[in-house]
Amino acid sequence: MALFDTHTHLYLSDFDADGGGEAAVARAVEAGVEAMLMPNVDLSTIAPLRSLQERCPGRVYAAMGLHPTEVGASWRDDVAQALDAVAATDVAIGEVGMDLYWDRTFRDEQMQALEMQALRAVELDLPLVIHCREALAETLEVLSGVRGARGVMHSFGGTEADVDAVRRALGDDWYFGINGIVTFKNCKVADALPAITMDRLLLETDAPYLAPVPHRGKRNESAFITFTAAKVAQALGVAQQEVAQTTFANSRQFLRLKS
Repeated sequence: MALFDTHTHLYLSDFDADGGGEAAVARAVEAGVEAMLMPNVDLSTIAPLRSLQERCPGRVYAAMGLHPTEVGASWRDDVAQALDAVAATDVAIGEVGMDLYWDRTFRDEQMQALEMQALRAVELDLPLVIHCREALAETLEVLSGVRGARGVMHSFGGTEADVDAVRRALGDDWYFGINGIVTFKNCKVADALPAITMDRLLLETDAPYLAPVPHRGKRNESAFITFTAAKVAQALGVAQQEVAQTTFANSRQFLRLKS
């Protein structure tokens, strides 16, 4: 059963204590994860991301961008540096988007940073990996103004109404990344899965964050994606193998990877 983790950060220092990112990749491969997309976070994470990508060819794919929580007073320079770091081997622009959960101080700057990075994604014909937390209206406002933008709503935890809102604003081609939160007891995203439909589902972990049950509260890693796949299969009433096969094919199509 081949799986594709479309959002993981195994290059972060959280994994240093037990072999680092390369060991985490190996554990993921042992669990059936054949490939992983690793989006960048900030300027300090570019080097470790590139290092892991070089050490794990054919397993690790990279996305380059500046995370919305890293948008501050120097955002223009920071975004410019992140975009300057885009390599020919990168398969997406990310992790980018809007996050107003903790602080709305840089709301306007986050919107401008997202637009700047979305325009570059269109220019390079790359998909966007969108982080959206408590900012769906703002995110859709920006993205709907960037003609040709395509991508995934990463770590989607919304409702059927949110799925409809995304499609009304951006069209039917956007993907929705489902991770460990679908296994949480009070999470309602499982109810939205039929509205998303299988052909627009992607699996992810967001490791080291959001570990699925039974590992909730612990450090997450890509090997744990099997628990998310099982929950998605249960929610949709299909075999786990079907979820794995469909989302693996979806992931390759999303990233336009050649066979």
